[in-house]
Amino acid sequence: MAEQDSNPVFQIQRVYLKDVSLEQPNSPQILLEQSQPQVDISLGVNAETVADGIYEVSVTATVTTKVAEKTLFLCEAKQAGIFEIRNLPDGQIQPVLGIACPGIVYPYLRATVADIITRAGFPPVHLAEVNFQAMYEAQQAAAQQQGAVSNGNGGSPIITNA
Repeated sequence: MAEQDSNPVFQIQRVYLKDVSLEQPNSPQILLEQSQPQVDISLGVNAETVADGIYEVSVTATVTTKVAEKTLFLCEAKQAGIFEIRNLPDGQIQPVLGIACPGIVYPYLRATVADIITRAGFPPVHLAEVNFQAMYEAQQAAAQQQGAVSNGNGGSPIITNA
């Protein structure tokens, strides 16, 4: 039936750990420090077209923990998902890639980061919940302020074509 072919499609094909690293550049000496560590967390979202209607969306977290300006540990993890998205109106694909897909991938990333840091011998760092809609809207506003030129996919800075 032709009608079925035009129905919107949103399916998770796979969620996977794409990359992870942990560094303790000043161990073991830094482990003897008694000071309270400073924790800095940054997040990034990226989406790429894999094939027609197939997208990879990844969320990257970088956790840098320092004691007295020396790095205690640095953990970076990238969790990704492959999504099939078809038959959506042009204006809806970018929000799905920038809001819904990262929201699906992010809980896996949170668990991975906490697990890696715990396995390294430190108390787990629990990443806070993220409002991906607010993050997406802020990126869109920043792109508009910079006078972003539409690149055929809605002008979103989130998407890069592979």
